[in-house]
Amino acid sequence: MKISRGKQAGLQAISDARGVIAALAIDQRDALRKLLAKAKNVPASEVPGQMLEQFKQAVSRILTPHTSAILLDPEYGLAAARARAKTAGLLLAYEQTGYDKNVPGRLPRLLSGYSVERLVAEGADCVKVLLYFSPCSTPGINDQKRAWVERVGAECGAADVPFFLELVAYHDDVETGTLEFARLKPEIVARSLEEFSHSKYAVDVFKVGVPVSVAFVEGIGEALGPKAYTREQALGCFRRSDAAAGHPFIYLSEGVSAKLFHDALGLAAEAGSRFSGVLCGRATWSDGVEIYVKHGISALEQWLSVTGLQNVEAVNTLLTAAKPWFAFYRTRASADIAS
Repeated sequence: MKISRGKQAGLQAISDARGVIAALAIDQRDALRKLLAKAKNVPASEVPGQMLEQFKQAVSRILTPHTSAILLDPEYGLAAARARAKTAGLLLAYEQTGYDKNVPGRLPRLLSGYSVERLVAEGADCVKVLLYFSPCSTPGINDQKRAWVERVGAECGAADVPFFLELVAYHDDVETGTLEFARLKPEIVARSLEEFSHSKYAVDVFKVGVPVSVAFVEGIGEALGPKAYTREQALGCFRRSDAAAGHPFIYLSEGVSAKLFHDALGLAAEAGSRFSGVLCGRATWSDGVEIYVKHGISALEQWLSVTGLQNVEAVNTLLTAAKPWFAFYRTRASADIAS
């Protein structure tokens, strides 16, 4: 495969010297608002946008000196983007948060008032969209999603900016935290990667959850009761999804605890996964939400400077097994990056 000069430059901007993406994700909007609301013991509608902005700025300012990039949203994250370390690249989210629960299929929507060109003008080195996808959904639903991804891919191609597709596994009739879903997840992840690896989608990097529900792996998981996989079965799931990915891919933390995410990355390394890094979100900073709400911005900054930094460094140490993104491409800069 080949990659254009502009997309190559964008990927270099958000990766480290090895070509590995060690990025921090805090593009959460509704999810962060709900965390803040829970800590404040108020409805989410009573959490002002200023709190989201201030929280994101603190996270960006304190943690990005230790990451290769940060993923933010243009709604509440532009001040945080300006506060990031000069050494950290910027990814901006292009999708609206959440989905309309009154419409079947968890259909994606783009942000009003933005385009890829406008996100680039705000400083984005790469553009990301999130897609809930299940191969088991109806053909009509999935056809809409395929066309949506094609449009975003074409827009990123026209702007010559890397396109990150975040695939979130789900099933219409099964809750994600259950044993039943854990058994379905490897198939959903692998088939989703196979689908969107086709060239018509113009995806450059996948942002995807690990192909197992780690809480249900024997000897590792925290879930009580029956497990979904032995360790060997879990490793096989990693290898299958790895083979399905036709483009570089990075893992997201999926809102799990820092420990479970570290365990997941350990399994990826043991399986020989070709993952090119991480975009780690709540596993890094979510424990700081209550501190911020209860004790204020100074207490949050202190927590981020100690525990938040420890969380980032713990993930960074697990990236020794990650493979450079350019291993998937033939680029003139590959030899220079590798050296």
